[in-house]
Amino acid sequence: NPGNPQWADRDRFVLSNGHGSMLLYSLLYLTGYPMTVEDLKNFRQVGSRTPGHPEYDLPLGIETTTGPLGQGIANSVGMALAEKLLAGEFNREGFAIVDHYTYCFCGDGCLMEGVSHEACSLAGTLGLGKLILFYDDNGISIDGKVKGWFSDDTPARFAAYGWHVLAGVDGLDAQAVLAALESARAEKERPSLICCKTIIGYGAPHKEGTAEAHGEALGAAEVAAAREALGWPYPPFVVPDNIRTAWDQRARGAKLESAWRELFGRYTASYPEAAREFERRMRGDLPHTWENLAAQVLDGALKQTAPQATRASSQAALNVLGPALPELLGGSADLTTSNSTLFKGASTITPGARAGDYLHYGVREFGMTAAMTGIALHGGFIPYGGTFLVFSDYARNAVRLACLMSVRTVLVYSHDSIGLGEDGPTHQPIEHLASLRAMPHMSLWRPCDAVETAVAWKLALERHGPTALVLSRQALAQQSRTPAQVDNIRRGGYVLIEPSGPPECLVIATGSEVAIAAQAVRAANERGRRVRLVSMPSTEAFDAEDEAYREAVLPRALTKRLAVEAGARQSWWRYVGSSGGVLGIDRFGASGKGAEVFIHFGFTTDNIGQQIRELLEE
Repeated sequence: NPGNPQWADRDRFVLSNGHGSMLLYSLLYLTGYPMTVEDLKNFRQVGSRTPGHPEYDLPLGIETTTGPLGQGIANSVGMALAEKLLAGEFNREGFAIVDHYTYCFCGDGCLMEGVSHEACSLAGTLGLGKLILFYDDNGISIDGKVKGWFSDDTPARFAAYGWHVLAGVDGLDAQAVLAALESARAEKERPSLICCKTIIGYGAPHKEGTAEAHGEALGAAEVAAAREALGWPYPPFVVPDNIRTAWDQRARGAKLESAWRELFGRYTASYPEAAREFERRMRGDLPHTWENLAAQVLDGALKQTAPQATRASSQAALNVLGPALPELLGGSADLTTSNSTLFKGASTITPGARAGDYLHYGVREFGMTAAMTGIALHGGFIPYGGTFLVFSDYARNAVRLACLMSVRTVLVYSHDSIGLGEDGPTHQPIEHLASLRAMPHMSLWRPCDAVETAVAWKLALERHGPTALVLSRQALAQQSRTPAQVDNIRRGGYVLIEPSGPPECLVIATGSEVAIAAQAVRAANERGRRVRLVSMPSTEAFDAEDEAYREAVLPRALTKRLAVEAGARQSWWRYVGSSGGVLGIDRFGASGKGAEVFIHFGFTTDNIGQQIRELLEE
């Protein structure tokens, strides 16, 4: 419904090949969405609503940000999965309140990208029958005719995935496309691929069918020739009233939504509790019991006294949150046991199933992350998914787009450092913390124990944006805190150990290094030095605090500072300054027992103590 682009049961449309953005913008204008001619004229201009690639703008009818090819396909897989699960949960006999399709439009480039394989393989396995993918098969990419580098039998490829394939459709014949679409809609158990053979730049007599029609403007002469060839005599940006009227879908959309609202009204009368829950879920609100639930998680963490890996602390939190939050939709890229992402009582989503709250994504980090974005964009769920931190690289561009859109996803990254041990440098993240922290709109938390992990989960689920929870493989000691210190964890950085007198030096640490640093700081203070320890699980949250709080934790006058983190040193100099030091790792790791690798790289109480002494003696 163009009059209400946020209608819960609307069909979703994704333009995966986002460089065709003006096609989407034009159609939104013609069909009656709040797109104006002025918006079209301002295409690609700073501050316009029509950027070069579509950017998520639901009130305008744009369901997701696309541009990096292939990701729109994966987003649409997530949307279709969300539709299927919500329908299974909320629909009742005679009340199909969740009953819509997800349409995706893609080109050759999207299908060359590896993420299309990850996502479409998963969609076929899951039997997402309400997903329809249009393949604009024009045989051209920026470099020219794709037959020199893309000779796949695409229909056979998708048939092998388990899709319903409609091949050989003439994309220039509207009736042929409509017939294929009706066939796709009739298929309920398999996703459908409609292969439309088209001509790029159709109507431009000298450039149609060539790469020139793909990557550059046609030019005034060719535009004039195209106008003549297509029989379009009207001035630029002018659409005759009769054509506008024929395209306008506002009345039809309003009628469709009105019929749905009448159905939902009767559903509400028959199933009031389910109706309220559906509305809450689609709004993205947490339940009224949320604060009590979060307090329960924190209370359990405060009672944890034995050393515990933060991945296990995360699972303990999920064991409370999962059964109480039906919107939580978990998963892992084939590392469920290692990531500790499966909570007690979780129901695995299986092929053909219409219910479940945990998905085995398989070894598909990129596809998983982009599908999670689609799930979150659809509404009704808060997805979380796990892998090793080092494999976040596989998914990096999907993480970036999630940040660009500020969608609520939780990225559970375990095995966060050299502490993972024997798997060695291929699996030991070094640059990843600095890299993810550098990404705008990312909230990264690297907790040091169960209590910080509990707080991180609370903030992640409350935040409308992506959160990365970076967790240890190895067991970590629990830190003692006052209630005020527990409350300050949410601020990203706080004083964990304060000396008896005014501090003369401070140490900043994160994650697994906090316990090591705490031993060194206590030893220094016992020798009569005055050293403060700051635990900083989230630099992003700390940086967002007001200046007074940041000054209280990291006083400007206190210039003797040491940052300790088992990762790249790059992001820490801003906190320690030119008079400080950073104990980090600026080379790849080593294979060996985790504790021995820590010693090898100098992450020991003795070495931290020595660096404190050197700072104080300068």
